[in-house]
Amino acid sequence: MGLCHGKPIENRQPQSETSIIHDGNDPVSNSQTRKSSNFPFYSPSPLPSLFKNSPANSSVSSTPLRIFKRPFPPPSPAKHIRALLARRHGSIKPNEASIPEGSECELGLDKNFGFSKHFGAHYELGEEVGRGHFGYTCSAKAKKGSLKGQDVAVKVIPKSKMTTAIAIEDVRREVKILRALTGHKNLVQFYDAYEDDDNVFVVMELCKGGELLDRILSRGGKYSEDDAKAVMVQILSVVAFCHLQGVVHRDLKPENFLFVSKDENSTLKAIDFGLSDYVKPDERLNDIVGSAYYVAPEVLHRSYGTEADMWSIGVIAYILLCGSRPFWARTESGIFRAVLKADPSFDEAPWPALSSDARDFVKRLLNKDFRKRLTAAQALSHPWLADYQDVKVPTDMIVYKLVKAYICSSSLRKSALAALAKTLTVPQLAYLRDQFMQLGPNKSGFISMQNFKTGIVKNSTDAMKDSRVTDYVHMISSIQYRKLDFEEFCAAAISVHQLEGMETWEQHARRAYELFEKDGNRPIMIEELASELGLSPSVPVHVVLQDWIRHSDGKLSFLGFVRLLHGVSSRSFQKA
Repeated sequence: MGLCHGKPIENRQPQSETSIIHDGNDPVSNSQTRKSSNFPFYSPSPLPSLFKNSPANSSVSSTPLRIFKRPFPPPSPAKHIRALLARRHGSIKPNEASIPEGSECELGLDKNFGFSKHFGAHYELGEEVGRGHFGYTCSAKAKKGSLKGQDVAVKVIPKSKMTTAIAIEDVRREVKILRALTGHKNLVQFYDAYEDDDNVFVVMELCKGGELLDRILSRGGKYSEDDAKAVMVQILSVVAFCHLQGVVHRDLKPENFLFVSKDENSTLKAIDFGLSDYVKPDERLNDIVGSAYYVAPEVLHRSYGTEADMWSIGVIAYILLCGSRPFWARTESGIFRAVLKADPSFDEAPWPALSSDARDFVKRLLNKDFRKRLTAAQALSHPWLADYQDVKVPTDMIVYKLVKAYICSSSLRKSALAALAKTLTVPQLAYLRDQFMQLGPNKSGFISMQNFKTGIVKNSTDAMKDSRVTDYVHMISSIQYRKLDFEEFCAAAISVHQLEGMETWEQHARRAYELFEKDGNRPIMIEELASELGLSPSVPVHVVLQDWIRHSDGKLSFLGFVRLLHGVSSRSFQKA
C-alpha cells in the first residue's frame, strides 16, 4: 500500500457492532481467501483473493475496525491525491486527473538497475505468498552461495508497472535503503537484488511468524500493557535507527511488522520500505503517501519529516492498548478530516483502567503539532518504557538540531533556556544525560562541537550519506563555540515545543520565569530586545514588542519570556 487512497470493499456482508471484527467474514482472518496465511510478505497490506487482479490495495479492510454496517464508498476524488497517483505510478487516466508536467511516457524509460542478472541460477522461486500495489512476494529457496538451502522471501516487482521515472526511482531507492540499513535486529534482513528483462527481484529474510496485525486479532484485539511495551520497544528501536540515518519510513502500520517465528517472544521486524525516503533534519517532504488510518496531519498539509512516523507509531500504540482506531470514518475524506480535526478518545474502556503513563505516552505521540511530538529516542526514554528490559536509547538527531538553534540564539534567550532547564524532572534529565554521554564528554565533563561529529560517526551507514545527514552534522561541528558542560547542554538540547505539549507545561514555564526573575531578568529597552531578536528595521518593533516588556520596571514580562523561549525570529514577525 502506500498512497493515501481507498478502494471500495465489494461483496462484503454488513458487520455487527463491535470494536474488533475477527470472524470468518473478515478478509484479515479468513484463511481461505488470504493466501499469505502461512507466509509473510514484504509488499503492502494483505490482499484478499477477490481483489487479486486489482492494481491497488487498501489497508481499510485489514486494520482493526470499530463499526462497519455497510461497505466503504468509492475513494475520495481529492484532486491533489489523484494527481500524485498519476505522477507517481501512471495509474490515472488523462481525463480523470490533471497529470503534472514532467510525467514521462513509458517509451524510452531506462529500466536497467545494474543488479545481477542471474536470479534463476541462485534461487528457485516458490509459491506466491502476497500481492500489493507494486508487485508480489514469493517464497524461494537458495540453490547456491552462502544461503544455499535456506528459505527466503523474494519481492517481485514487474518492470511493466514502472511507467514513470519516479516509479523507477522508488524501486531504486527502496533497494538502496534496504542495503544500507540492513543489520538492525528489528529490520528485515536484505540479501541481494536481481533483475531480468521483465522484473526486479528483491531477496530478503523470510519471517514465518506472521504480521503484528494477526497477533493483535488473535489476542481479541488488544495487548496487555506489558506485552504492548515489548512490541513498542522493538518498533521504536528500529524507527529511531532509521531516523538517525535520515530515513523516514512513511508507511508504518501493523501490517508492515512481521514476527520472525510463531514463538510468543519472537523478534519483530519492520518491512516494506517501498515508500521510504531520505530527509535531512532541516528539510521537509511534501508528497502525500502512507495509509489513510496512519497518516499524520502534517502529511496532509504537505510539509513533514520524521515526526510523521511517530504519529503512525502513536496510532499503532493506541490500537495495541485498546483494540480500536483513534481516528475512524466510512470514507477516506472522512478519515482525513478526523485526523486533522478530531481528538482520540481516552475516556472509553479500557483507557481509564490503564496506567497514566500509558495514556501520556500515546497522547504525546498523537499530538497534531509535530513539534510537540516525541521523537523515537524520547519515546524509548518515556516513563512508560523506561523500566522495560533491553531498552537502549540511541543518539537523537533532534539534539543536534536544538543545539544548533541554541548556539545561534541571543544571550537573552540562552539565559531564559537555562532557567527552563532547571525545572526539568528526573526522567527528562535522564534522557538528556544519556544523550550527553553518547557524545563522549572529556574527563572534565565538557563536550566540544567536534564531539557532535565523532558522536555520529559510530552510528553512520551509507544511508546517512545518501540523506546528507553527515553534511548537516559536519556543519554543526564546524561552528566555533565554547565547550558545553552538562548544565548548558540541557539548556541547549531542551525542546520548548515538546515541553509545551505536556500537561505540566504551565508549571515549568512559571517556575522558570521565577528563576529568570532572580538570575537573568533586567530592565531592557525595546530597541535592545529587537536587536537581541535580530529584527530588521522594517519590522514595527514598538507595536510587536510592547507587550513583551513590563511597563512598571522595563523588565521582560512572562508573555515575553515564553515567546523568547520559542526562539522568535524576524521571519516569524514578518509572516505575521
